[in-house]
Amino acid sequence: MNILFKDLLGLTTFVSDIYARLKKLLIPDRAYSWQTLIYLSLFSWAISSFATGAIRDTIAFFGWLFLIAGTAWYTTDDPARVPGTYMPVGAVITGFLVSVFAFGQQEYGITPRTIVLWPTISALITAIPEFFEGSGTDAKAQLPKPEDRQRIIVLVASCMVLSCWIQFYFVVNNWLEEYPSLLSDNFNRSTFVVRTELPTKISPNGALILREIQPRLEKQIDKQPWPQVERWLQNANANLTNLTQQVIQEKRLKEKDEKDLWRVEPRISNPNPKNKDEYILDIVSIWTGPSSDARGYYLKKSCQIRPIAESPNKSTTQKPEATSIIAEIECGRVSKPIIGWPPAQR
Repeated sequence: MNILFKDLLGLTTFVSDIYARLKKLLIPDRAYSWQTLIYLSLFSWAISSFATGAIRDTIAFFGWLFLIAGTAWYTTDDPARVPGTYMPVGAVITGFLVSVFAFGQQEYGITPRTIVLWPTISALITAIPEFFEGSGTDAKAQLPKPEDRQRIIVLVASCMVLSCWIQFYFVVNNWLEEYPSLLSDNFNRSTFVVRTELPTKISPNGALILREIQPRLEKQIDKQPWPQVERWLQNANANLTNLTQQVIQEKRLKEKDEKDLWRVEPRISNPNPKNKDEYILDIVSIWTGPSSDARGYYLKKSCQIRPIAESPNKSTTQKPEATSIIAEIECGRVSKPIIGWPPAQR
């Protein structure tokens, strides 16, 4: 019975301690406190939800100010330091709120600019109190001591460098979104960019363009009259440009800036001098964007075009010996990226 009584007494004491801490945290001892500012921010946001237009924005604006001021006050009462620095953890939290308030968007809240400027703003919040002496209404402006100036400069400069690196991350990430073929390049010699994903080979969009061109090319050449095919080959540059534009429109490459960095050109040759009516059409997709090699690279798809005799249609009244010459096309696979400039057009 005594053991049960002691357990109940201990549980009661534990609950009482939790209640006392929560009461001290939530109920301020005086009206002028950080809790009051937090409650004012919550009240402002609640009221702003019932308002519209400029009135809502004004109330929400003051709600942000109350939240930032209350958070800064609470976190500076007993500041914990970021390990290895003299920056208070509260300055980091307050800096994040200021960055979201100043540079966030109303729809999303957190933007790349919010994250980029967060470290610098936190450093400035840490440095500002060093230029004032006293507290509250008795604060006076002062010039920090020489040793404090050095500490402030190192902290602010370090955070600005960190902001620059974060900005560089977003810039590179934006490049890879707009120019996904960059992922197929080799980053082994890069000082800044490190690929963290599995080392799988990513096919550039130039290969997609060539694969999508093939069925369209076959439709225009295969089983077509040979004289018509020869005229097509004579105007191969313009014809391939039209096919490329169709692929870009249908495969949504038009939504990416990369579409302007792929150039598709034909290379026509005659592999058999004895048979001048047989052609090799090499379709090269040339990457004109940034590359680890100054010469860039290109991809190639080879198609063999030759004339064949069309069998006469027995259901017609044509003579058995009457035949026509049509074209036959056979295309191979897309090559791997070839470093260097493509062969010149003949």
